[in-house]
Amino acid sequence: MTIELSVDEFDRRDWQRAEEGTVRFALVGLGWWTREEAMPAIESSTFCETTVVVSGSTEKAERVAADSDTVTDALTYDEFRDGTATDAYDAVYVVTPNALHLPYVEAAAEFGKAVLCEKPMEATVERAERVVEVSEAADIPLMVAYRMQTDPVIRRARELVTGGHIGTPVQVHGHMSQPLLDVIPNPDQWRLNPDLTGYGATVMDLGIYPLNTARFVLDADPVSVGARLRSESEAFADVPDEHARFEFTFDDGTDGSCTASQNAQRASHFRVLGTEGEIDVEPVFYPDQTRTMTVRRGETTAEIRVPTVNQMTEEFDYFADCLLSDEPPHADAQHGLLDLRAAAAVYEAGETGESVDVAGGGLDD
Repeated sequence: MTIELSVDEFDRRDWQRAEEGTVRFALVGLGWWTREEAMPAIESSTFCETTVVVSGSTEKAERVAADSDTVTDALTYDEFRDGTATDAYDAVYVVTPNALHLPYVEAAAEFGKAVLCEKPMEATVERAERVVEVSEAADIPLMVAYRMQTDPVIRRARELVTGGHIGTPVQVHGHMSQPLLDVIPNPDQWRLNPDLTGYGATVMDLGIYPLNTARFVLDADPVSVGARLRSESEAFADVPDEHARFEFTFDDGTDGSCTASQNAQRASHFRVLGTEGEIDVEPVFYPDQTRTMTVRRGETTAEIRVPTVNQMTEEFDYFADCLLSDEPPHADAQHGLLDLRAAAAVYEAGETGESVDVAGGGLDD
């Protein structure tokens, strides 16, 4: 079996069905990610438009709206939940701190609006279960914003794995790290507040990337986990996982290992080892870096520098395409719930030092 990697494979949208149409978004939460990543991504998209912005501050919402050519309404959180300007948007992007996702999913469900919810879907398994209940009862499309699932390089990796190019998957490893307090120099930020982030800081925010990417590429789910978590710096005193290492067994028999840190060099990679070959993408998870995919099979190696795409634009356009085509989006709420169960199991395993079953374990059980 030969290995062929073409630049053209990394900018095609294998998911696209719609030819035209526009989905108008209300953006709930106007932190730096929304302003610097999501709004520019929507502006450069094919099927999306920002028409409503929502913040805890009227002044901030109006300031953000004033910088946009498409926003028609600037709302407070209370105004959004009260149903103001529901005719001005078709879908809601929820990008508040983790523990505040549920109330805005509930509001969107009440108004019959589709939801793109940032990852992780909520702060705890119990609250994530409520997100599932609310969205299913209202019969609204809900997609969890795992942008790697619409990233062309990860979709190509999945194709290579499912196509048998590396034989049977045996092991998968992913890593993601950053110096959080250099990126956001505020020790009082919500990512270090258990009341807002959930079980911890690193697995919930960074470790979720290699875990979910492994699920997608393997088309498999974790069934058991072991973990080692540690916090050493004063700024991380309230969370158990300044640094994290965790190992999964997947339901297809593949072993997975993930490492992550909120206080280390910015780095990321993703590897899948098979019985006949290997796929390596490095760097992988940060959207502003030029990435390289390497595929090895026996004595043959193919390597390509992957063309840069806006991961957020791909994610928004995929979601909009699903809505315009009346197709269910992936990852849905049930998919997001399993990640919360897996995360809860990681934290329990880190606390107890024992292997934890993902389906039956977790800190909420």
